[in-house]
Amino acid sequence: MKGKTAWCMILFLLLLLIPLIALGAKIPDKESGPPASSAAESSQSAPQSATGPPQSTQTAAVFKILDEPTGEVLTVDDKEFLYGAVVTEMSPESPIEALKAQAVSAYTYYSRLRAQQKEKPDASLKGADFSADISGWKLYTTKAEMQKRWGSKFDTYYQTLGKVADAVYGQTLQDDGQLICATYYAISSGNTEAAKDIWGGDYSYLVPVASPGDLYASGYSTTVTLAPQQVQQASQKQWGISLNGDPSKWFGKVERTASGSVTNQTLGGKTVKGGEVRTAFGLRSANYTVTYANDKFTFSVKGYGHGVGMSQAGAEYMAQHGSNYKQILEWYYPGAKLVSV
Repeated sequence: MKGKTAWCMILFLLLLLIPLIALGAKIPDKESGPPASSAAESSQSAPQSATGPPQSTQTAAVFKILDEPTGEVLTVDDKEFLYGAVVTEMSPESPIEALKAQAVSAYTYYSRLRAQQKEKPDASLKGADFSADISGWKLYTTKAEMQKRWGSKFDTYYQTLGKVADAVYGQTLQDDGQLICATYYAISSGNTEAAKDIWGGDYSYLVPVASPGDLYASGYSTTVTLAPQQVQQASQKQWGISLNGDPSKWFGKVERTASGSVTNQTLGGKTVKGGEVRTAFGLRSANYTVTYANDKFTFSVKGYGHGVGMSQAGAEYMAQHGSNYKQILEWYYPGAKLVSV
């Protein structure tokens, strides 16, 4: 334990010092990264649920995936799943150690869903473990779709995915013998969030950790500008709140997590959830500030995603600066163990 603690302290100090030394380091553009309905993003249902762990860590030989647009249930072996799950989340041009970390996280997360489906099947999935949009690159895509999108770059990219799959196939993250809820997202605010602050439920491995490399990611800081009429319409649609009077007084008291995400926001005299504000006004995360000037509202937003678990931009940054996938996973899921099934 003493050795592990010392290693974590050293890595923490390095993560704080490296950004100062390597000012200007560039992270691949996350605009082309995880789609809104991926395991990284809070607008979709799967990763946002922090339900209890499955009763068994035993995995089947295949995943069954419901393709939402066609209604077809695909049967995909576990290794093939790694190929199609990684590229819906990260560019194949990302550092290979970051891709390995993403592969383990995704495999763990969806293996956990598979185990839960076996315990309590959801009839709407038609026997599948979860749903995806194959052609839309949501959660999983096929080799044929990769060929269609990548063209002449297909062979190079697919070889990279093969190296990733060969390196981590069968590896999962576990806590106390159970598959963990290995959530991930595009960019943190500079610190990850605790699951209990965002969704409720206390997960020992989903706690705040520093992720300073995210501050250098393309898309880390974004703004959304809305006219008062747009805020009125969105508020009525989301909460049934009618906003009247001086717009500068519409937004009031804010409550935040230790990492900065808004948990509660006063709007029109009522308290609403920060995650709902994000949805209603089209923000990239719930870590925002709102100002009113010149007859418009400006939301200044940090990060991209729910902020719980592994930051993909942070994983890329760590890989660029010498961390391997095991170190990345240990950093973002502290206390979880890497186990080969």
